[in-house]
Amino acid sequence: MEGYMVSARKYRPMTFDSVVGQGALTTTLKKSIQTGHLAHAYLFCGPRGVGKTTCARIFAKIINCMSPTDDGEACGVCESCMAFNEQRSLNIYELDAASNNTVEDIRNLIEQTRIPPQIGKYKVFIIDEVHMLSNQAFNAFLKTLEEPPHYVIFILATTEKHKLLPTILSRCQIYDFNRMTIKDIVAHLQKVAEKEGVTAEPEALAVIAEKADGGMRDALSIFDQVTAYCDGNITYKQTIANLNVLDYDYYFKLVDYFLGGQIPEIMSTFNEIINKGFEGNHFINGLNAHLRNLLMCRDEKTTQLLDTNDNVRQRYIEQSKKCKPQFLYRAIRKCTDCDINYKLSQNKRLLVEITLIEIAQSTQDEGASAGRRPAKTLKPLFNRAAVKKSVAAAQPAVSTTATPTTAAPTTAAPTTATPTTATPTTATPTTAAPQQEAPNKSAQPAPTTAPVPALPADATFDEENLTRAIKIFSQTLPHGGIRAQLFRLTPRLLGADSFEIEVDNPAIEAQMRQYLPQLTEYVKTALKMSSVRAVVKVAEFDPTIVLTNAQYYAKMKEKNPVLAILEKEMQLHL
Repeated sequence: MEGYMVSARKYRPMTFDSVVGQGALTTTLKKSIQTGHLAHAYLFCGPRGVGKTTCARIFAKIINCMSPTDDGEACGVCESCMAFNEQRSLNIYELDAASNNTVEDIRNLIEQTRIPPQIGKYKVFIIDEVHMLSNQAFNAFLKTLEEPPHYVIFILATTEKHKLLPTILSRCQIYDFNRMTIKDIVAHLQKVAEKEGVTAEPEALAVIAEKADGGMRDALSIFDQVTAYCDGNITYKQTIANLNVLDYDYYFKLVDYFLGGQIPEIMSTFNEIINKGFEGNHFINGLNAHLRNLLMCRDEKTTQLLDTNDNVRQRYIEQSKKCKPQFLYRAIRKCTDCDINYKLSQNKRLLVEITLIEIAQSTQDEGASAGRRPAKTLKPLFNRAAVKKSVAAAQPAVSTTATPTTAAPTTAAPTTATPTTATPTTATPTTAAPQQEAPNKSAQPAPTTAPVPALPADATFDEENLTRAIKIFSQTLPHGGIRAQLFRLTPRLLGADSFEIEVDNPAIEAQMRQYLPQLTEYVKTALKMSSVRAVVKVAEFDPTIVLTNAQYYAKMKEKNPVLAILEKEMQLHL
């Protein structure tokens, strides 16, 4: 018991080559040592347990080694290396800034920089958790950090680089340490297990690596914990039991139940998870991560984003082939909403259960419902083809310029479209190209308003030609209120080169004024005039005219035939 040492200390790297997951960074440091291009200050930043302090110690050891190897590592046998290995080197000074963060602590450190090294070339000061220094301590440190003695090198380490002052960052060479991948952690744990004489299943080591969240120190600490629990034989089942990790088999099983719409099985599985002691938000977050992994596996390029072992990745790939992207999108959105509302919910279990039921229902066909009653399918109100054809069918009732003709041959059945009694209607061949409609629906005329005949070459500036010119101009505008207003209004002549437009309200008046320059320019060109002036005004309200609801609705339908189509589609009654 007295000789026991935790794995995080026992297997701490002593060379750059033994550092896991930081290949590019350690290579850069070795090259700088070999070429002698050493900076006076370095900043090592990154997540916890990824090797920042370890690399700082290795760096300090190598630059003071009296006979480094050809590959840039320390020899390990010289006086400087022996003093380092035995933790008695006076060339390395470590300061924990979390507990020594005052101005006085920094002044003591600065005093230490005045003493040159007795063995080796450099004196290295490693300041861990440097972001914990106070602003006063930082300010006291600035001058020395910028211009230290030639034999002094500062190595600052931090997990929160954003908390450092810009003046500190500008004085350092910055090295960003990467979060370690599950693959690298599993490979290192496998080596440690072999040295310790422990057998371990790859799936169990993958669970430990996921629990460590990219930190090797955490992974080794968890490895020691699981080793003690499993008595030297680490299995997947024992690992998830010891670490209180939900088995991913539950998630694979639930997705299969979702795809089959097996709601009773889903509820039983969730109840089993709750009985194992897992909280609902922990479960829903795990399910959300599982669905995200399935989404990533639908494409070979994004499959590599899964940070897991090969066996589990293959299971994800196989299950993702069964899932449509639309199902995964909806399921992820519902899980995210559940996670957001979880803390506010009074009945948290019911919230999760409703979410699971909704996910299962989202896989059902549109024509069937999981609620044990016929599904109510609503027709799309703004289906472009249907609405446009219906408008064309109703347009001859308000347009006196359209001439009914026989419709061009199509594959659809003859169209019927009136609000009350269905009577066959015909459409002009120029309204729109024939389109094939959905089954059990009669074909309807084309979507645009009836075309206005072109102006004659000798057209004069009178009310009839002006009205026709405005209607033609309206058909060049995008669909909307202004286009409809222009098409149905009748202008009033004010003089030989001016006319007036009357609109219903100030809002339409403001929009109409935006189109006046285009309108007057078109009328001037179409009627071959030298100048044209247009005036817009709002119609005056006559309080003596009081309409009933039915009369007002009838006038609305006269102005906008689409209302009649809406009334029929929605089966509305006034």
